[in-house]
Amino acid sequence: MEGMADRPNLLVLMSDQHSPHVLGCAGDEIVRTPHLDELAGEGVRFDSCYCPAPLCVPSRMAFLTSRFPSDIRVWTNHCVLNSNIPTFAHRLASDQIETILCGRMHFRGADQRHGFIQRMVGEAGGSYPGGAGVNLGSIPVASTGQCRIAVETSGPGRTSYQAFDEDVTSACCDFLKKRRPEDPAFALVVGFVLPHCPYVCPKPLFEEYMDKINLPEAEENFLSPEHPAVTDWKRRREILEVPPETVRRARAGYYGLVTHLDKLIGQILQTLRQTGLEKQTLVMYMSDHGEMAGERGMWWKSNFFEASAGVPLIAKGRGVSKKGAMIDRVVSLLDVGPTLLDMEGMQPLPFHRGRSLRPFLEKGNNDLPDWPDLAFCEHASPTARGDPPARMVRKGPWKLILYHGYSDPQLFHLERDPKELQDLGQAPEFSGVREELLGLLLEDWTPSKVLEAVKRVELDRECLVAWGKTVQPADPDHWVSPKSLTG
Repeated sequence: MEGMADRPNLLVLMSDQHSPHVLGCAGDEIVRTPHLDELAGEGVRFDSCYCPAPLCVPSRMAFLTSRFPSDIRVWTNHCVLNSNIPTFAHRLASDQIETILCGRMHFRGADQRHGFIQRMVGEAGGSYPGGAGVNLGSIPVASTGQCRIAVETSGPGRTSYQAFDEDVTSACCDFLKKRRPEDPAFALVVGFVLPHCPYVCPKPLFEEYMDKINLPEAEENFLSPEHPAVTDWKRRREILEVPPETVRRARAGYYGLVTHLDKLIGQILQTLRQTGLEKQTLVMYMSDHGEMAGERGMWWKSNFFEASAGVPLIAKGRGVSKKGAMIDRVVSLLDVGPTLLDMEGMQPLPFHRGRSLRPFLEKGNNDLPDWPDLAFCEHASPTARGDPPARMVRKGPWKLILYHGYSDPQLFHLERDPKELQDLGQAPEFSGVREELLGLLLEDWTPSKVLEAVKRVELDRECLVAWGKTVQPADPDHWVSPKSLTG
């Protein structure tokens, strides 16, 4: 184990719903993300990183524990992480690393720490089922969810989500300003809500992107018919047809939110430099899942296309040897926790599914022969969204997606078909690949059992919602929206 004085600080920046495609450093020629681009230019960017679930709570809880959502029985945004399951914050704090959570982590239930010793700025939404939720003032609360009104609610303006992230940024900067380089190591996890919908952003940014934004590739250009599971997904959300002007406005709002988030991250990175902490701090940026932003006629997340299941992942600073490196090996958010622990000279958590990315950070190239190039992503929201249990496996260039209740999987070769235009799921010449990937996918995941388990969780939740609505329990970690925004 390294000496206490030699241990790096850890600064983890996690956004909500940031598409891996909407970044200047990822090749988007429209969006302005100068600070994230600079972060990538000074460090390592992972080009094929996946979330463990394309939905907030299961992805975040899996990220913290380095276990699959089915391992920890967290499949929906209503699920509660069992406090007996350790997170990387528990492991770090047990070895005298100061663990601080600033902002969003979307914890559900009474335990709002899960190993973090200190919490600055609570949740933008309530912690308890049936308790107080997010207050958006005149903006419909439904605009934060997966329904047609969320696409139709777009334009210039200021929301409580923007105010929340600004408070989070301010608290984070205040914390850094009080630290001295000789102080013991800390692990500061910063949780933003942006660029999560509603697609409402500051007026100058909205006007800028309305002038520049383009429409996604037309669906008639796809080489394969749309999978029936995808069509049903759209139908349940009432977005089978969305007028082009509505698409443009929502995309402009989303791009504006990404740039606004980038500005806040820039403030944190500048403070890190000014305090003299930069050289001894490992900085990692990621999102909990992506955002379709109109691609394939889809929005939000909860699916396995690259814009939804893929996430940005960038690292720079202490322990990162090369500047401007791009890693295209297949990695996962489940790998972040083992990486943080490894950087502190600590063992990974029990039953972990992830692997340390430290060799990539230290070498700055793809030359790691034993890396498996394997990632899984799963989703199940049968009651809230009508989405059946589904799972994705990415191995090397191949991606396979299985939807429970549908006869054929989807299969894509991402090196030859990065836009996922040609579904090879029924092609007889790829039956061998299909069977191999199905075997991996079903090895430790049974969709019928997941379906039954989620339904049981929802029945329990009905009782808790009734209790929360009646009791309205104290929620000290609930961030309160400014009255100027909520009336």
